[in-house]
Amino acid sequence: MALHGLMQSTQLTVSTLLGPMERSFSAKGVTTAQATGPKRTTYAEVAERTRRLVTALGALGLQPGDRVATFGWNSQRHLELYLAVPSAEMVLHTVNHRLFPAQIDYILDHAADVMVVVDASLLEVVWPMVSRSRHIRHVVVMPDDPTVTIPDDERVLDYEQLVSGHQPADGSLFVGDERTAAGLCYTSGTTGNPKGVLYDHRSIVLHALMLLGADNLAISEADVVMPVVPMFHANAWGLPYACVMTGADLAMPGNQTDPALLAEQLERERVTLAAGVATIWRSVLPHLDGRDLSGLRRLMNGGGPLPPSLSAAYERACGLPLTSSWGMTEMSPVGAVSRISTKDRTASEEERRDVLTSPGVKPPLVQMRLRDALGGDVPWDGRSPGSLEVAGPTVAAGYYLNDDHDAITDDGWLRTGDIATLDPHGYLRIVDRAKDLVKSGGEWISSSALENEIMSHPAVLEAAVIGIPDERWEERPLACIVTTEGESLTSEDVRAFLLGRVAKWWIPTDYAFLDELPTTATGKISKLSLREAMAARPKEMTPKT
Repeated sequence: MALHGLMQSTQLTVSTLLGPMERSFSAKGVTTAQATGPKRTTYAEVAERTRRLVTALGALGLQPGDRVATFGWNSQRHLELYLAVPSAEMVLHTVNHRLFPAQIDYILDHAADVMVVVDASLLEVVWPMVSRSRHIRHVVVMPDDPTVTIPDDERVLDYEQLVSGHQPADGSLFVGDERTAAGLCYTSGTTGNPKGVLYDHRSIVLHALMLLGADNLAISEADVVMPVVPMFHANAWGLPYACVMTGADLAMPGNQTDPALLAEQLERERVTLAAGVATIWRSVLPHLDGRDLSGLRRLMNGGGPLPPSLSAAYERACGLPLTSSWGMTEMSPVGAVSRISTKDRTASEEERRDVLTSPGVKPPLVQMRLRDALGGDVPWDGRSPGSLEVAGPTVAAGYYLNDDHDAITDDGWLRTGDIATLDPHGYLRIVDRAKDLVKSGGEWISSSALENEIMSHPAVLEAAVIGIPDERWEERPLACIVTTEGESLTSEDVRAFLLGRVAKWWIPTDYAFLDELPTTATGKISKLSLREAMAARPKEMTPKT
């Protein structure tokens, strides 16, 4: 019989974060950008308001296990909800307001949310879906825009009145089981209805701890962290919880998400670490000239491949390269973070750039493996691609109220849907999404690798590669390109540029020059929309000049 240790059985819960906020980190805090100027709130104030909110949730008749939906920007109030709802043993259900109305209808109904908390600036967008929900009993409005007309509905309450009208919950907020559900986030999949990932307290706390690791994000009390990635998507990559845990200050963009305003906030708040998707970083780049960004130590990209050209552009603009990461909603979401290791210390600048724009290395608690088509192991040699599967305490074991078992293997690993390689040092490289590989003449072409090479052209702003039917080769790559403003480009220019950069048979013969690329609700390029648009296009498209 195994011998048990004699350690305390303290549960890993979100509620345990409030004590340090009130004591060790009481003077630290969060700054939210507003149209009238930045609003600064200490963590001591946030903790007290969180306790008041816990009391208010109970006074409204909500019970443990009830789902509370939020439609909110990155703000102090949303942070209070991140803390209060799980601490009241309820489930925080962050909803992406950029989804299609039918998807939001489905999500609210499937989650059976009994309460919705929404920023006033988003009311016009989400009210039609909220008002027709059959489960919602309360709609709480966060007053981030005083010009918005509030609907005359008996279910509607004011957030600030709700918080100020209740006494703070006393002492330790007790969540007895760390496996209690704490958060719910639906994937924005490209096929079928969105699927819910149900996080527990334990997974949230462990994920936050991983982000503090020196080989991951190394978040510490000295940091000022700016999550540009939204709190309504994939937990803002866990950054709010990690900052509260370690006492790092938070710089929240609020509803001030114009690229020029984001660049201004980076400078004004002396941000040390910021995270967002490539679409955002491209839009912010032109607004960095002349700004003092010397406080920055890391700029992180996620949500899709990072072109080396964009990383290099940031290094020229602010002396710091944009670096990469990889993850999934199902992974809480961080699954890998790029870094320079001991083996790379003597690498050339180009080789180091290649490392920093790759997904990187997994955090300590995440496990990875590669499988071939027959389910066998693929070696970690950095060359052999396989289907990537992951496991660990921050990885989903299934989907909420969903019988789709295809994503989970018989032994409990999550199938990511990515084709990847792993090298002997643990470095992950995503070859492509399985559904985005182009199979030409029986050989695979990586759309991701081809896109990165095309975006290295100085006249290219964005590029996406999709497969189109071909009578001879089965499929051929089609390059969809957006040029930088004021630049002109032809298909012959791109072909000539790619010679010597990729295998000759990879080079597309078909090109579409577009004004913009369609994106998903989370800011990623929507290849599904591109495929539909390109299938309906005229046979020949005139290049934009």
